[in-house]
Amino acid sequence: MKKNERNLVPPGLSYIADNIGSRDNILGLPVEARAKWAEGIEFSRDKSTIFFAGCGYQYSSMLEPLVTLVRTADRMSIDPDLPVVLAGIPKKMGVDVAGIYTKVLAHGDGGDSGVLRDAVGVLKYLGISVGYLGVEEPCCGAPLYHMGLRREFAVNAGKTVDRFRSHGVRKIVSIVPSCTHALRTLFAPAVPGYDIEVRHFIEEVADKIRPGQFHYPHNVKVAYHDPCQLGRYMGLIEQPRRILRAVENVELTEPEWTSGEWSTCCGGGGGFEVVFPDMSQMLAEGRIRELADTGADVIATQCPGCLMQLKSGLKALKKDKIEVIDLATLLARSMNTK
Repeated sequence: MKKNERNLVPPGLSYIADNIGSRDNILGLPVEARAKWAEGIEFSRDKSTIFFAGCGYQYSSMLEPLVTLVRTADRMSIDPDLPVVLAGIPKKMGVDVAGIYTKVLAHGDGGDSGVLRDAVGVLKYLGISVGYLGVEEPCCGAPLYHMGLRREFAVNAGKTVDRFRSHGVRKIVSIVPSCTHALRTLFAPAVPGYDIEVRHFIEEVADKIRPGQFHYPHNVKVAYHDPCQLGRYMGLIEQPRRILRAVENVELTEPEWTSGEWSTCCGGGGGFEVVFPDMSQMLAEGRIRELADTGADVIATQCPGCLMQLKSGLKALKKDKIEVIDLATLLARSMNTK
């Protein structure tokens, strides 16, 4: 990143950008930390179609400390021309990101990384075979694009596509909305000749699911929250609802106005929760009120950022009788339960 660009990007976001460039993930964790979620899962040896896990779910247990880190960094008076200062932000703040990861593993708390295991299990249940690159999975670099660092994004995209091609990848099934949008829409203008097919998890499931295949353990009212990048960016609005309507014992309930294309944002994504933390929290609480007013027992969504925001809103409003879960987890709970 050029010096004049550092003056335009908040320090906390610069920290994330530097992590993507130096460690190929948003947290700057060592490569050994990648793919821990997948231990014990048998993937197809054929890498022509792969599952793309992305950073969000893999590192979900550390995202909240990271958000705290970058929010605080943006309030600190530091010299943006000194990358060594940016690299030292966690130490200066007393935050050991790698140590957080080690503690998470030691306590067996994978956070929302369990969503990835659920998603792969659902794909297998539906007869969809996928490979996985494991520690070789690259970072899509989407935050670089949304920070306005288009040159760095293009360089990262080129390296990412080279890695995909070296493994013979022709199709990607992705689950993080921002990763899916980047791989599907943003890579093509940045990488000449890019021709890899990219589909989101819910598209694959919606094409395969049939009524009677999934049975939730008990009757439940479910409100679905549309992540902005799935609904507004990619138009994937009917697919999650088709999935929920196909699950026995699930009653889909919606706000009267704010659903689908007009769904209210949770206040996360694109670095908004970092640069405007107070407004972000206000939006999270407002969205929870809308969804809670439907009488829902469960709020389902499919985005690690939305999960974090909505859980924060629930906690702030003390709505402890409502559960926020990922759609993949809801489906995993519904397999073989009849």
